[in-house]
This record gives sequence, structure tokens and C-alpha cells, in this order.
Amino acid sequence: MQTELPSQVAIPDGVPEDIRRRREVVFLVLSGLFLGTLGMLNILGISRFVTLATWGNVAVTVAVGVLPYPLTFLCTDLISELYGKERANQVVWVGLLLNLWVLFIVWLGGVLPGFEATDPATGELIRDAAGRLPVFFEIRNLTFGAVTASMVAYLTAQFVDVYLFHFWKDLTNGKHLWLRNNGSTLLSQLVDTVSVVMITHFLAGALPIDDGQALWPQLIRFIGYGYLFKLVAALLDTGPFYLCVFWLSHYLHFESPTTRPKP
Repeated sequence: MQTELPSQVAIPDGVPEDIRRRREVVFLVLSGLFLGTLGMLNILGISRFVTLATWGNVAVTVAVGVLPYPLTFLCTDLISELYGKERANQVVWVGLLLNLWVLFIVWLGGVLPGFEATDPATGELIRDAAGRLPVFFEIRNLTFGAVTASMVAYLTAQFVDVYLFHFWKDLTNGKHLWLRNNGSTLLSQLVDTVSVVMITHFLAGALPIDDGQALWPQLIRFIGYGYLFKLVAALLDTGPFYLCVFWLSHYLHFESPTTRPKP
């Protein structure tokens, strides 16, 4: 008859069973936060733009989908620090699959027959008095544009983040935690912001561009405002990042910066 191991019995790799469980749970929590936030921001995407601050006649506006995005970089930085580069890259790839899953469900929901009113002559959906499609199809069009843009930008930015994180870590021999946290995040989010804005406009045509004004100043404002928000968020997460690494390193029994659980 098989019995459970006592909580402090060491398994073959020398890690007690209860510590291994802790590491698995923390990894699942960080991965869940990362993937849940990613799914949420892709659905919300550019469905609404909000004003974060106003200086005189200048209003700093960002897409509502950008608001939770800095959390994804905090999660991958924590996974990189605690579990290593390989585990962080695995989560990034799962995030790509999540993006594809979102696209598939949104596509499927649009091709299956529904109860919306259609034009008997053309079979096309009837728009309301404001010229808008039924709510789902408005969301569907925005989601296709936002997710297509974010998939390209997401893969580029997240892999840049993980690579730079370990580049700075190797360069400083594991010292200066603030440098690898901020250095990797700030550069990767610049890549992400530029990619998302450019792809969302030129590929999906989903940005609220005013045709009466010059195009490039508007695109530069979208990039600038989005990156400014991410930059401030990245700097503000330095404190929480230090606290999480300090507490989790003890809680998970990572005695030194080089101690990592086996994948």
C-alpha cells in the first residue's frame, strides 16, 4: 500500500516535497496572472481610449488594453529570476497559443449563424442608426486588429525582455537586480509599443486616426503616450519586484541567485 511522503522527505534531486509543491504553485500563479492578463488585454484591446493625465491642451491617452500590460513583464521577470530563462520562454510560447485560441473563438463566433437582423437582398448584417454593427461584430473587428498586432509585438517584446534580462544578469554576475528588471522591461516595451501602433494602423486600420490631421504626428503621439505609461509603470514596479524576489527566494528556498528548480 502506497503512502504519502512526509513533507520534509527529500526527493532524488534533494528538494523536499513540500518545497517542490511551493515552487509549482508559485509558478502556476505567476503563469496564470501572465496568461489571464494577456487574454484580458487582447479582448479589451483598443475598444476604448482613456485619458490618464492632462497638461494644458495636451491629453495623455492610451488604449484600455494597455492598462494591465505592465503586469505581464513583471510576471516574466519574476519567472526569469526564480525559474530561469527556459521556463520564462515556455510561458511566452503558451501566451502565443492563447492569442491564437482567442482569435479562433472570435472567428468561430462570427461565422456560426446567429439571430442578428440581416439585409434580405445581400445577407449582410444591418447596421444601427449610428452605422455600427451588432456589438459582437464590433468587438470582433477590434479584436482581430488588436490581437494580430499584439501577437507580432508580443513575441518580439517578450523574447527581447527575457533575453535582455539574462544578458544584464550575466553581465553583472547576478548583481544589480534593478538594472536587469528595468533595463530589460523598458527596452522591450519600447519595441512592443512601436510594433503594436504600427501594425494596428497599417495592417488592421483600427486606430482612431483623424483624417483631417497629418498621420505621423498622430502615430508618434500614440507611441509616445503608450510608452510613457509603460515606462512609469515599469519604474514603479521596481519596488514590488525587489520585495517579491526577496520574499519568494526565501519562501521557495532558493538560497543563492544561481539556485534554480529543475524544469
